[in-house]
Amino acid sequence: MTANRIGVTGCCGRMGRALVAGVIASDRAVLSGGSEAPDNSKIGQDIRDPLSGEATGHQVLGNAKSLFEQSDVVIDFTRPAASLDHARLAAETGKPLILGTTGLTADQEKAVAGFARRAAVVYAANFSLGVNLLLSLVEKAAATLDKGFDIEILEMHHCHKVDAPSGTALALGKAAAAGRGVDFDAAKILSREGIGDERPVGAIGFAALRGGDVAGEHSVIFAGPGERIELAHKAADRAIFAHGAVRAALWVRDKPAGLYSMKDVLGL
Repeated sequence: MTANRIGVTGCCGRMGRALVAGVIASDRAVLSGGSEAPDNSKIGQDIRDPLSGEATGHQVLGNAKSLFEQSDVVIDFTRPAASLDHARLAAETGKPLILGTTGLTADQEKAVAGFARRAAVVYAANFSLGVNLLLSLVEKAAATLDKGFDIEILEMHHCHKVDAPSGTALALGKAAAAGRGVDFDAAKILSREGIGDERPVGAIGFAALRGGDVAGEHSVIFAGPGERIELAHKAADRAIFAHGAVRAALWVRDKPAGLYSMKDVLGL
């Protein structure tokens, strides 16, 4: 089989550059190009390897459809509205999409699922291999520990992140709810302030911190009488997300249309 031609939307952003570097580093893939929003000042400029600085032979496209047409798979870690457009393009062109954008609303996720009926889409809150293992551990821990153990989720990200709690924190909360066999929307407490009632039994609480250049840190705390269990993951480099996304892109190339997760990719 020929090398997988992988395209990257939002190729000039922080995560986009990490994805470009991840594709270039893979011995099973080649970069097929990259795109940005039509009003981006870097349209038409050369895409360079973020690590070596060498030219890739591609220019930044302002037309994402062209990127889909010249790619076997496209990776998208942009913004919700743009990602929805890219999912639509995946459906129109029949090209698989790796979707790592967080902050999608329930309606946007429903729309993505609709587009996945015409193209393979791997959608995940986090593409780190370690985080996906953590999701499984959290679900198992929640299933093992009774409601005497309060569940709190703490996350921290860089100062430029716009959604809170993070998509990964929400995914961890959903894993905990699944383990407990409860409805996540009924159990979640996304923020707290002022003077209120005591913590409800069985609630799943969240706290979000923002600052500096933190790539991503997540802790799930099970606080019980006289003891506390903490499961945590700390990302030191965005390259881990790119590595997982490229792995998903290599896996999905020949899969039929449908909505997949990193559990499918990793066989968890």
